[in-house]
Amino acid sequence: MWNFDDIQQKALQEINACKDLDSVEALRVRYLGRKGLLQEIFASLSQATAEEKPLIGKGANQLRASLTEALEATKKRLAAKNLFSTQSLDVSLPGAAPALGHKHVLTQIIDEICQIFVGLGFVIQEGPEMETEFHNFSALNIPIDHPSRDAFDTFYLESKDPQDPKRHLLLRSHTSPGQICIMEKYAPPLAVVIPGKVYRPDAVDASHSFMFHQIEGLLVDEHVRFSDLKGLLTVFCKRFFGEEIIMRFRPHFFPFTEPSAEVDISCYICNGKGCSVCGRKGWLEILGCGMVNPKVFSAVNYPKGKYTGLAFGLGVERMAMLKYGIHDIRIFFENDKRFLNQF
Repeated sequence: MWNFDDIQQKALQEINACKDLDSVEALRVRYLGRKGLLQEIFASLSQATAEEKPLIGKGANQLRASLTEALEATKKRLAAKNLFSTQSLDVSLPGAAPALGHKHVLTQIIDEICQIFVGLGFVIQEGPEMETEFHNFSALNIPIDHPSRDAFDTFYLESKDPQDPKRHLLLRSHTSPGQICIMEKYAPPLAVVIPGKVYRPDAVDASHSFMFHQIEGLLVDEHVRFSDLKGLLTVFCKRFFGEEIIMRFRPHFFPFTEPSAEVDISCYICNGKGCSVCGRKGWLEILGCGMVNPKVFSAVNYPKGKYTGLAFGLGVERMAMLKYGIHDIRIFFENDKRFLNQF
C-alpha cells in the first residue's frame, strides 16, 4: 500500500519551495506526468487485492486533486511576482483594455420596436410582473373556466385575501394586464407600449421557455377604427422588417379584443415562395391584435360607448428569431459570447 499522507506532505513542501515556473513544471511532470508517480500508483491497481483497490483509487484521486490545486496556486503566485518585478515590467507596453459589454440582442429588439412606436406618438410604460387574477384575466374578459387560468398554465402565488379575486396573485402570463393598469390610472386619449417579461409553466424546448418577453400596445380615443390598427401595424412591420414585406390579417379570437386578428408577413427568407423557415407556407405569423372589447372598458369604468381602442401584442424572442434567422429560443439565455457578440 502507498502512504498517501507522506507522499502528499513531501510533494506540497517541494511545490511551495519552488522559486520559478520551470521548477513547478518539473514537479508537475514528476508527480502528474505520463510517467510520473501518480501513473505508477494507478498502474499498481492491477496487482492490488480487492480490498486495496478502492483505497488506492480514492487516495490517488485525492492526491491528484491536492497536487493540481497546489501547482496552479504556485504558478499564479510566481506569475504575479514576475509581472510586477522591475526586471520583467516594461512600462512602454500598451495597457490591456478591458472587454466592453453591450446590450443583449433581446434588449436591442425591445428598444428598436418601442422606438418605432414612440415615433408614431406612443409612450413607453411598464407594468408589474406580479399581477392579480383580476388584472391578468377577469378584467380582460377571460372567463373563469378558460384553460389559461388553470394552474398548469399559470404561475400562481399566495393570495393576500382568498375572498377577493382582485387580490389573487400570480406571475403575469402576458403583458395585456398592463392595459388594465394604464386605463385604471389614466383617462383617454392614450397610446402606450408596454414591454416586459412574462411567465408560463411551459416545458423548455427550441420554441418555448418558462420566461420570455412581450410588448403590448394600446391606443384608446374617440372614433378609433380597425383601419387605424391596420395602418399602424403596416407602418411598424415595414420599418422593422423592410419596405418589401407583404402583410395579411387573418380573423382570430382573443377575449379582450373584438374583432380580433393575427398578422402575418411574407417570409423574408424565400420572399413568400416557401422554405423551411416558414414551413413551406410563404408566411410568418408575428403578432395578434384587434379592437378593444367593450367589456374591457367596462372593467376599468370607462363611460359606455364613448371610447374605442385598438390593441396588439407580440413576442420579442419571436421577432428576433424571425429577423435574424435564429431557430432555437434557448440560445438567447445561454450567455454564449460567440452568439451574443454577433449583435
